[in-house]
Amino acid sequence: MPISPLAFIIILTVMVWMDYYAYQATRLVMANKSDRLKKLVKLAYILQAVILIGLTISLRWRVSGTVNTMFTLSIIFMAYAAKLLAIVVTFIDDIRRVLSLFFSGRKRRYEKRVASGQKMPRSKFLARSAVVMATLPIVTMSFGIVRGAYDYRIRRRRVYLPNLPKAFEGIKIAQLSDIHSGSFYDKVAVQGGIDMLMAEKPDLVFFTGDLVNNQTKEVGEYIDLFSKVKADLGVYSTLGNHDYGDYLQWTSIDAKRRNLEDMIKTHERMGWKLLMNENEAIRIGSDQIAVLGVENWGAGRFAKYGQLDQAALYAEGDVKLLLSHDPSHWDAQIRQQQPDIDLTFSGHTHGMQLGVEIGDFRWSPSKYIYKQWADLYQEKNQYLYVNRGFGFLGFPGRIGILPEITLLELTSKPIA
Repeated sequence: MPISPLAFIIILTVMVWMDYYAYQATRLVMANKSDRLKKLVKLAYILQAVILIGLTISLRWRVSGTVNTMFTLSIIFMAYAAKLLAIVVTFIDDIRRVLSLFFSGRKRRYEKRVASGQKMPRSKFLARSAVVMATLPIVTMSFGIVRGAYDYRIRRRRVYLPNLPKAFEGIKIAQLSDIHSGSFYDKVAVQGGIDMLMAEKPDLVFFTGDLVNNQTKEVGEYIDLFSKVKADLGVYSTLGNHDYGDYLQWTSIDAKRRNLEDMIKTHERMGWKLLMNENEAIRIGSDQIAVLGVENWGAGRFAKYGQLDQAALYAEGDVKLLLSHDPSHWDAQIRQQQPDIDLTFSGHTHGMQLGVEIGDFRWSPSKYIYKQWADLYQEKNQYLYVNRGFGFLGFPGRIGILPEITLLELTSKPIA
């Protein structure tokens, strides 16, 4: 969403202040260098600051969610994340120097030791530390772009549903979510992810929303790839908050409406059955389960297009599976209003594309926003699976929370 001119001016002012303050560490490190080298470093620092501020200003006239915009944002973010670390260390040194005014005697004794060559001056040591620490976010985020963006992982889980019909025992359901095709910059890598999915030979495939960032046309060059996603029992999909074009300033209401119509047609072209507050029965012989799809419904500020009662109307089956993009829907409505929905499939959070996963330990800043943000959750006899996302948005990479292809196996037999 566009920000106000005042907010934009404040952002630019903060950036200029950060540039000035972070430069102090660089200036201190260069204290003993030649004047020529100092001038060159100062010129280079001013030049990069001007370029970064210029790129920031250019964002006011760019379309959000495009690859170019995301890379620009990432460059700016990496640079200022690095400067922030330098500022923190420099600020610590400033505090030290202020405190030293109250302990002048100690300060004089310390400076005598420095003069005698006993120890590096603390200010210079901290300045060098600031410069070193400033490289960490750049290295980490660069690795996340180069290696993390397309490092697809298959997450396998088994879900115990005691009322699962016999004909559906062991059924394999693959889930994709949050493709965000407008963010992709490597079609071959995306093809690799689709090949991984199809190699699993799932019986059913669910897609839980956010095919694009803003406009349906973003998926154009990837329709051929996603059309290859097939399953014997069908491919079912629903819409996410980004699929409606709500985050773009359209030339008219009709233009936005046509964009949504194109989105619906695109799902049809790919062979995906789009469920818009509706349900469909899946039958094997005389056994039957129901698949329900609800339009986007999110707690808080997110759009509430979903009509759960309508989606569940006349749904018949021994097991009911629901596709709902936003996991906050589960606690807010699904569990209370539709207690017979056995398993809900969601996405939306991306795990913030940042975190740590080691064995069963999972952490991401996303956990402070969403109660259910990744993997499998259970409340009584109801389950929720939150997919970490196939694509990415904003930052064109992933750090720790890698792109996911989910493979859930349903069973009526207790899991040991």
